Amino acid sequence: MTPEGERTDPEGVDYGWVMQVTFIAALAVGVPVVAVASLFVTLPTWPDRALFAVRVGAPLWLLISLCVYGYARSQEA
Repeated sequence: MTPEGERTDPEGVDYGWVMQVTFIAALAVGVPVVAVASLFVTLPTWPDRALFAVRVGAPLWLLISLCVYGYARSQEA
């Protein structure tokens, strides 16, 4: 029988939950957005592709993380 995981009772925003949901949402939303956006740009080399993914993905990740944090904050009240 495996031991049960540790449980926490955070006061305020559960930042662990925010990070996990941000990660999953960024993958679910960010990958398709970057893939579709890359169809309209010429990316001849791998460094160009990587830089493009960072330039598009980083602001998207930030927006997603702020939305998830805002949701968590609104649910705590």
